Amino acid sequence: MMSSDKDWRLTNQLSYMKGATLSWRTWEAPSETWDHDHCQFCGARFSESTAADVERAGYMTADEHERWVCKQCFEDFREMFEWRLEAEAP
Repeated sequence: MMSSDKDWRLTNQLSYMKGATLSWRTWEAPSETWDHDHCQFCGARFSESTAADVERAGYMTADEHERWVCKQCFEDFREMFEWRLEAEAP
């Protein structure tokens, strides 16, 4: 499903996510003090937690910003943002 530009999840992501290259990754803490990240669109939480409401894997940008996108938002916005993939989800 392609989302419309009226979708509540769209804020200003076009300015920094358009044409990004992403890859499917399992979330891992980048440091001892970093315990989670959020989807750039819906705010879903990524962490190593086993809680039911936590994403353990998703799409991450291939740049120095390492922005995360959950699987649902990736599917909803893939065409609009013209994303390129380094690795597909399993």
